Parts: sequence; C-alpha cells; structure tokens
Amino acid sequence: MHDPTTNQPDGQTEPAQPRLIPAQRSRFSWIWILPIAAALVGASLVLRNWMLTGPRITISFDSAEGLAVDQTKLRYREVDVGTISDIQVAPDRKGVLVTAQLERDGSEFITQKDTRFWVVRPRLGLSGVSGLGTLLSGVYIGVDAPFEVDKKAQKMDFVGLESPPEVISGRAGKRYVLTASELGSLDLGSPLYYKGIQVGQVSSYELNEEGDGVRVQVFVDAPNDKFVTQGSRFWNVSGVNMSLDSTGFNVRTHSLVSALAGGLAFDQMEGEPTEVAAADTQYELFPTQDRAMAEPDGPAVELRFHFHQSVRGLRPGSKVEFRGLELGQVYDVDLEFDFERKRFFALVKARIYPQRFGHLYERIVETRPDEKDPISALFKPMVERGLRGQLRPASLITGQQYIALEFFDKADEVEFDETAKPLVVPVIAGDFDRLQEQVSDIVTKISAIPFDQIGKNLQSGLTELSQVLKQLDKTTVPQLNGALKSMDAAVQKLGAMLDADSSFNTSVDQTLNELKRSLRSLRDLSDTLQSQPSAILRGRSPDVLPEPAP
Repeated sequence: MHDPTTNQPDGQTEPAQPRLIPAQRSRFSWIWILPIAAALVGASLVLRNWMLTGPRITISFDSAEGLAVDQTKLRYREVDVGTISDIQVAPDRKGVLVTAQLERDGSEFITQKDTRFWVVRPRLGLSGVSGLGTLLSGVYIGVDAPFEVDKKAQKMDFVGLESPPEVISGRAGKRYVLTASELGSLDLGSPLYYKGIQVGQVSSYELNEEGDGVRVQVFVDAPNDKFVTQGSRFWNVSGVNMSLDSTGFNVRTHSLVSALAGGLAFDQMEGEPTEVAAADTQYELFPTQDRAMAEPDGPAVELRFHFHQSVRGLRPGSKVEFRGLELGQVYDVDLEFDFERKRFFALVKARIYPQRFGHLYERIVETRPDEKDPISALFKPMVERGLRGQLRPASLITGQQYIALEFFDKADEVEFDETAKPLVVPVIAGDFDRLQEQVSDIVTKISAIPFDQIGKNLQSGLTELSQVLKQLDKTTVPQLNGALKSMDAAVQKLGAMLDADSSFNTSVDQTLNELKRSLRSLRDLSDTLQSQPSAILRGRSPDVLPEPAP
C-alpha cells in the first residue's frame, strides 16, 4: 500500500486540510408578519363586532310586507339601532316572526317590556301624513322605548303594532282615563279641545272589564295639562249634533275635524275643585256639553205613571218636568192590564233626580234626619194639594210628548201609597184629551138637535111669508103708488110757496122787519129803565146836548 507521506521531505509537516462550515441562518421570516397582522386585524374586527353587537329580539307582525333580511333597519328617533336578520312564518301561521339583531349601545332600553315596534309606511291619519320618507328609503321598523331601565323587566319577544302609536314615550304631558257607555265616532288621534284649541288627542281605547262600557285614554300635552283639574268635565264633540225638542231645532258642531272624525272637549266646572289633576285621573265622558256642565244630579229615584190614554209620542228619553224644570227622563213604556177595571193602561217608568228640586228637597233631608225615604215625604203633601202627572205635547211637528208634574185645584182626591216602591204618581187627562172630550160633548149635543123638524118648520114659514108678500103686492102697492103721487103734488105746492117772488115770502119779510123794529124799541126801553129807573113814574128826562167847544 502506498504511503502518502513518503513523497514529503524529511522534517516537514503536512498542512491541514480546510473544512467548510455552513453559515447559521435565522429561524424567523419577515414574511410571517402579513398573516399575523391579518389575523390580529380580523380578531380585532371580530372582537369589535362582538362588543358592538347586542342581543337578538323577535317581533311578531301580521305580515312581512316591505321587510327584507339584512336591509330593513330598526330606528329609534330616526337612528339605526338594529337590522332584521331573519323572517319566518309563525308556528301557528297567524303571522310572521321577525328576528332583529340589535346594536349593543342602547339595547338595554329597547329590551324593556314596554317597548313598542311598528312598521313605518306612508300613512294618512287624523294627525296628518306620516312616513313619506319611506317612499325613497324604504320601510323600516320604528321603535319607541321607555326612558327608565328595569333590568328585571327585560324581554326578547315582542308583539308589533299594526299602526304607529299616537303618543311616544318621553312626550311632555299627562295621560287621563275617560269612561263612557260607548266609543261613538272616536278613534286613535281624535283631537281633544280646550277653549276651542287642540291640546291633546286620544291615545288608546278598550272595553272595560265588565264589557258594558269603554275606557278612553287621552293625552294632554304640556304645559296645557295644567288646565285639567279635579273639577274638569269632558264631553263628546263628534260629528254634528242635531236635536228637535220642545225648545226647537238645535244644530251644534265644534270643528270640521271633529265633525268628520270625532273629537273631545273639556272645561272647568264652576264651584268644583281647581287643583291640577294627577296623571291617570279618571273622568266620566258625557255625550253633550249641556250634560257635562249641568249641576250634579245625585242618586236617581224611580217613579211610575198609569196613563189610561194614548201615549203616542212618549218614548224612552222623554222629559219629566216640574214647572218647566226637567227632573228626569222616561226610560220605559209598557202596556199593562187592569183586571179590576177590565181595561188596558200604559205603565210609564221614569227616573228623576230629587236634588233638582233644590232647597226644598235639602230642607226635607235636613229637618227630617230620621226620614228613611225623603222622596215620599216630599211627594205626599204635594199629591194631597193636587199634584198630578199629565201628558203634554212637546212638539206639534214631531208629535213628541213629555210628562208634566203640575198642581190642579179641581183634581179629584186619590189614594196615594207613600210606602210603595217605586212611588206611583197619580195622573190626570191632558189638555188635548179634555179638549177632545169637550168637542165630543158638543158634537153629541149638536147631534141631538132636530134639524129635520126645524127644516120643515122653516120651509112652512117661508111658504106663508111668500103668500103674504103676494097679497101685499096686490093690495098695498097700488095704494102706496097713490100716496107717493099725493106727496109729490104737496112738495110741488110747497116749492111754489117758497119761491122768491111769491106773496108768502114778501109777507114773511115784512113780518121780520116789524119784529126787528119791535125788538129795537124794547132794547131802548130796557136801556132807559136801567139808567133812569124813576122814568116809569116821572117820565124820561130831557136829553142833554153837548156844549160847543170855545
């Protein structure tokens, strides 16, 4: 084997062979910065989205018309607070379930139990036109949330409204409750007036628990809510109120809006408390202003009337008056049979308000505190003095009648049971009925007159008169003609005697002249005796002539 060292000279060392050592490289590459940065950005976006995303709520509507997933927004005071994420048909197929993703900011207000949702579309209502902006932007879901947060009252399932609420939360003012027998023409948004100015509106209505009436909630805007006091009276001003009664034909309307769509009004009752009413105070809603502003009537008392005459024109609502003052109204008219007298009669039922008698009723209550039934104590002496119920015409045009309580001096005495419940007030025939009886009596008397015999006698008398006239024409007329001729001749002779040139006139003139001279002499004698009384014995003194002037 060849030894490689044999080729080197002696005493020299063979140099070391170079060894290649690879350079040490870094394990981190800058290229990884991009995915890391992208991951951080994505994580931050996810975190931000999680932090900004609120809870999901479900809203039920009758229809999903106009709603779209990921497009339709939820808006609170025109600010987006969520987006629809899903729309499904309800399990009972009676509506749709809309799932909305809320934003975290403000979600604690939206998830309150009193929050309301509705679909905003173009609408024409009593309060005006709304939702016109949706013609360009599309429909959205409006949100009305309460101002106060109750974490214990949060909920995630809601029932949407089919129409926008008339009053949103946070609106300054107060709500009041009105009770009525029926709603009439009132509707959501119907105006509420005070002194002719709209100060509020109807916000909601519902049937009461018994189902025999309605509860109407009204909202009065601030600062006008200070005019609603504990003594305020509310009444209905809906439509045009037309009535025809004993006072005439009445037409009353409040405004064009209330005439077309209904409305309410209120005012302060004189003498009632003036303290400002608290929110949710309950009032009675009267049908008319006259009823609302009338004095308190107090409890009603029932009366009965037995009329043995026609009651045509007397119906429920007819008035019961005393000396022209309305005491109450008739509420029922029935037909009954009197088995003792074997005839029918009308049983009229009425309600009156004793307090309308004024101080008279109050005095009875005060002076007779032990009296169990003041109304009996009031009516007993009045019936004894001739108080009776009488039917009278309220209008000759419509034929309506009313019951008048009046005193009649010649009324027959009747038995009055003051212990009867209800009281039965005695009645008397009406003036018209008595007039009919009088006319009937007159007709009966006229029918008893023997007109046939009178006619025969009259015919006989006329025949005899005709015969007498004929006899006179034969005998008396010729004699009368002769007398007239003689009278004419006498008149002619008298005219000739009175002619101006007749001897009769001449004699008369001479006689008158002699009479004048005699009267003149007599006057001279009278003057002489007056101036010289002794002239009768001594004769007349000579006349004294006046002396001529020098």
